[in-house]
Amino acid sequence: MSQSPAAGPGKLYLVPAPLDFGCDRRTPLEQVMPMGTLQIAAELEHWVCENAKTLRAYLKRVNELQPLSHQLQALQIQELPRDVHKKGDHGGHFDARPLLAPALQGHDMGLVSEAGMPAVADPGSSVVRAAHGLGLAVVPLVGPISLLLALAASGLNGQNFAFAGYLPQDSAPRASRIRELESLALRTGQTQLFIETPYRNAALFQALLQTLQPHTRLAIGSGLTLAGAAARSQSAREWRQHGAGPDNQTPAVFAIGR
Repeated sequence: MSQSPAAGPGKLYLVPAPLDFGCDRRTPLEQVMPMGTLQIAAELEHWVCENAKTLRAYLKRVNELQPLSHQLQALQIQELPRDVHKKGDHGGHFDARPLLAPALQGHDMGLVSEAGMPAVADPGSSVVRAAHGLGLAVVPLVGPISLLLALAASGLNGQNFAFAGYLPQDSAPRASRIRELESLALRTGQTQLFIETPYRNAALFQALLQTLQPHTRLAIGSGLTLAGAAARSQSAREWRQHGAGPDNQTPAVFAIGR
């Protein structure tokens, strides 16, 4: 990559971020991010992100290991609209093509979310879809993805799985959704993964214990890649007998199956 525009269109790099966003303790970046990913991130001048302040904080950490090619103040950063965060951007209602104007002018660009891989359990799919529509090369970089880390550590079916996103917050719809996902998992063998905002972890955990059948397997990956990370998988009966759920400060991934 060059600081000057290329002769042809630029590429859209999907840049993973560490999973410690919002946590009290940070994981050393070199332990979770390949140097090749950091080298590309350090070269990029044009970015699309959820939050510019968060991106700058991440790039300061990158700079400690791989000096940035551009001053932070000189970076060209565009934020996804707030509605995209709330409603998601996979439904085709948001036109992300204007965000990619620098790539059409020959600049490589980076897409980043708050944590993990952009466009996976996070906004960004509209930008990726727009890049394909504009004929831009899309290059996913290597880095941590909490869903796959949790699935690998769950002992559940890794050949057939689905991500169900966030469950309803209200108790009755949430219980109904849990039963629906449980029925699907037990009937088909398809592992069902879902997440929650950390401060609702305990409420979701209690709802799972109250709703799941005794033999249904529940796996929880908490604080993955962080100090004190935990992955535990056992039946709902065993969780009820002896099992503390995740705290309300640490990101967690939940999975149910057979």
